[in-house]
Amino acid sequence: MKISALLIITLLASGSVFSQTKTVSGATFKSQMDIKGKKLIYNGAGLREKYTIDLYVAALYLPKQTTNGSTAVNANETQAINIKIVSNKVTREKFNSSVKDGFAKASHGKATAVNIGKFTEFFSAEIKDGDDILMIYKPGKGTAVMINGTYKGLVEGLEFKKALFSIWLGSTPVAKKLKEKMLGKV
Repeated sequence: MKISALLIITLLASGSVFSQTKTVSGATFKSQMDIKGKKLIYNGAGLREKYTIDLYVAALYLPKQTTNGSTAVNANETQAINIKIVSNKVTREKFNSSVKDGFAKASHGKATAVNIGKFTEFFSAEIKDGDDILMIYKPGKGTAVMINGTYKGLVEGLEFKKALFSIWLGSTPVAKKLKEKMLGKV
């Protein structure tokens, strides 16, 4: 009888742990994040594919859920995008090239050549399957980048954040299906 009660308690406790994560295309994300006292909730996540190759899974975290890309991009509030690399086809060169292309097509904000150069410098080490990239915007400061839990640096300004987030959530996103999933539409 004591073993059964212990087993039930263990299963219930395990269930609450599992409910605090979301798994999308094999990548696991927290249901919420605490960024220096600001609670962010998981808004949605999706797989980025190209030529039928799975590349990464990206998740959006906001203070309050939204299905509107412009609302998320333009908001001057703490937000985050978490990217989990799921392919060894994603290299540093390809990642940085894609980011530069994304900034060129950005529908919101403005990223200067200096901003883009600073941002791409954060990705100087080789990118590999399993890497975890976290981009956190903090109002009045800018967008911080962490790779595998290591702080890489900060790019100042709301306009840069708008341009960066519009790569995935703007009117000309890198992938429409990924945008919809990050916005919780699919």
